[in-house]
Amino acid sequence: MQIKDITNYIEKLAPLSYAEDFDNVGLLVGDYQTEVTGVLVTLDTLEETVEEAIANNCNLIVSFHPIIFGGLKKINGNNYVERVVLKAIKNDIAIYATHTALDNSNNGVSAKMCEVLGLENTKVLIPKKGIINKLTTYVPHKNADELRNSLFKAGAGTIGNYKNCSFNYEGRGSFEATEKANPTIGEKGSVHFEEETCISVTYESYLEGKILTALFKNHPYEEVAYEVTTLNNYHQQVGMGMIGELKQPMQETDFLNYVKKTFKTGCVRHSELLNKPIKKVAVLGGSGSFAIGNAIKSGADAYISADFKYHEFYKAENSILLADVGHYESEQFTKNLLVEYLNKKFSTFAIILSEKITNPIHYI
Repeated sequence: MQIKDITNYIEKLAPLSYAEDFDNVGLLVGDYQTEVTGVLVTLDTLEETVEEAIANNCNLIVSFHPIIFGGLKKINGNNYVERVVLKAIKNDIAIYATHTALDNSNNGVSAKMCEVLGLENTKVLIPKKGIINKLTTYVPHKNADELRNSLFKAGAGTIGNYKNCSFNYEGRGSFEATEKANPTIGEKGSVHFEEETCISVTYESYLEGKILTALFKNHPYEEVAYEVTTLNNYHQQVGMGMIGELKQPMQETDFLNYVKKTFKTGCVRHSELLNKPIKKVAVLGGSGSFAIGNAIKSGADAYISADFKYHEFYKAENSILLADVGHYESEQFTKNLLVEYLNKKFSTFAIILSEKITNPIHYI
């Protein structure tokens, strides 16, 4: 089994196209063709993480956070990032990071937060846009069904809870084959008119390779006429954060104590109490102050995230309870999520949960 087999499966859960533009995800160190001896799953990749991988005979580290975030101009061990990369390379250990690709996954970081909190009726808090493409092509009537079905099989035409979605209309196409052409329909040097079906289907951008392969393989024309456009639509099942409901409403202090216990945090920093029960809860793993406004607009009674600055607590505007549980604490269940996911596919292979606590923040 090669690294690419592991990473291809991870990317079914968290396609790299889901990642934010600023992020650095994918295989950061190593070669996709390397045979895997074992996989260590961690939240952060530090020197002690690499040593843990060595001790467990794991030559692939699957990390949530990327160890290489900005550009490296030198790798001489002057800081912890360079030392990690050097140690990994010297010991032939690959490093793969998911970060915001998993943040935006419908079954990713925020979904896991909802699970541990016991939230129901969950949905994405901030749907992501720019990851839906549309393919339009033109095919002879008699070939339309076969081509359309092949596109569906490749993953096109799925919209929310619906599949095999397309739009079709009939028209008349024309073309003239030149001397170098090898037409399947029509004669060289003569304008040919063909009754055609125009087929339009949407798909997630990460599927484009499979969709185009299906198009070219199943289209009868030597030259396939097609158009691909990126839509500005929001994907309602992909995006940052989630919102759901507690099974039963809780008083604010009870809720905050429940959150503290659930996330095993040294403290919960929170905004002013509003003296109203908590039922609807928004969550977002990691630094989530940017989504305070979204949580308020969604009608959430409380918003759980991390790294709120002093003045950002004022954004509660007496309309929501903000709860900062800590960056590490909000994401701590992510490595369990990945191990559970990988074990479903590779049950006889060594998938190891890192025992290292990589939280750089301590409480007294």
